[in-house]
Amino acid sequence: MLTAIIVAAGSSKRVGFDKLFSKIGDRSVLEHTLAAFEAAESVSEIIVVCRDLKLVQNVINRADFRKVRAVVRGGERRQDSVQSGLNAVDQASEFVAVHDAARPLITPHEIERVLSVARKHAAAVLAAPITDTIKFADANQVVSGSIDRQNVFAMQTPQIFRRESLLDAYERVSRNSLTVTDEVSAIEHAGGSIVIVPAQDHNLKITYASDLPLAEFILKQRSSSSRADSRNPAAAS
Repeated sequence: MLTAIIVAAGSSKRVGFDKLFSKIGDRSVLEHTLAAFEAAESVSEIIVVCRDLKLVQNVINRADFRKVRAVVRGGERRQDSVQSGLNAVDQASEFVAVHDAARPLITPHEIERVLSVARKHAAAVLAAPITDTIKFADANQVVSGSIDRQNVFAMQTPQIFRRESLLDAYERVSRNSLTVTDEVSAIEHAGGSIVIVPAQDHNLKITYASDLPLAEFILKQRSSSSRADSRNPAAAS
């Protein structure tokens, strides 16, 4: 059993408005994200962690997302929000996927790919190889060195773990008063290892207003490709 915790409790400070309710086509960012996990065959339940419980519940009811089992209030930090989600997870759940609600381009196929690796290694994360040149800079923004980008990845979500491993990792984080920015960091602090699953599709995180039209373009391209494949099954095989 796989439970998905959708983290939707951010403040959207960088974008300047609540990006999760901004429209991409005829759906909000949050709806696109939830729809992917709703469609993923392995996902048994979804827990949404957010700031405005009533608003999010209205979105869920209107779109009839049947796998959403609970909507819970988030905390001040991401790790507090994830902990709130973990507290609501069904104890029968063997695996937990944590995903940023602001990544609406995630697909059921990518979710299943990460879960497949997590089943073998207990912890897996979707990530994108770094293709740009990476530099260190000092306090004055003067370049001070380079980073070899070989085997350097940008962490994405979903990040999927055995439930007991993630619970233990977060207990250690709390006990040691640590601050972590994602679940991979929590597992690392607990001495665990995580296997990277290189992303095969766009998995943009909506951070700025300019990301919205880009996400819409990508979704339209996917839709066009899907329609073309349905008209020509031989080309898709």
